[in-house]
Amino acid sequence: MAFDVLARGIGMGFAIAAPVGPIGLLCIRRTLADGRAAGLATGLGAATADGLYGLLVAVGFAASGLLLSYATPLAIGGGLLLMWLGAMSVRGFLKARGSTEALHAAPTHRTLLKSWATTFVLTMANPMTILTFVGMIAGLGAAAASAPAAPYWLVLGVFLGSALWWLFLVQLALTIRSRMTPALTRWFDLASGLVIFVWGTGIALGALGGW
Repeated sequence: MAFDVLARGIGMGFAIAAPVGPIGLLCIRRTLADGRAAGLATGLGAATADGLYGLLVAVGFAASGLLLSYATPLAIGGGLLLMWLGAMSVRGFLKARGSTEALHAAPTHRTLLKSWATTFVLTMANPMTILTFVGMIAGLGAAAASAPAAPYWLVLGVFLGSALWWLFLVQLALTIRSRMTPALTRWFDLASGLVIFVWGTGIALGALGGW
């Protein structure tokens, strides 16, 4: 029973993480610019948030509606953070323009922690994550009733499945990176920064306007 629930959780975690939204684009951008460690730190931030939300739902915290009551301010905060990250990408492009040096230095422990923290916060700020996990735990049905620990096995599976997706995405980005020139990498940094900024603006305005 535990293995079955764990396997289902891995599948769910992979499926939840797989759609390439702003966090996926951010992961690709950081991998191309800063390498494997920065990309993995970014992905693990999202996987950690997925696991934490799954845990909150598993213990019945989100079922009370308390998390959903903060959906609007969370979305506004997440949108603003995306706007800031996008603006920093554009600023980095403008500073590096005309330079023959690498776009970024090798990431430090502090940089990696920042990469993990920003995607953790962004994923936690997404109200759809809450709704997804509420439905996911409820979907266990009889399995959850017959095995009280089933939700927790599911949470572990979700984390592992999400982490598996980010590992795949980072490896894919590294393969692309090996075929890109430094100049092309800088232009991708600019384009992704603009997309992330616009994405964040849309999320923040949508939350403010109740879209």
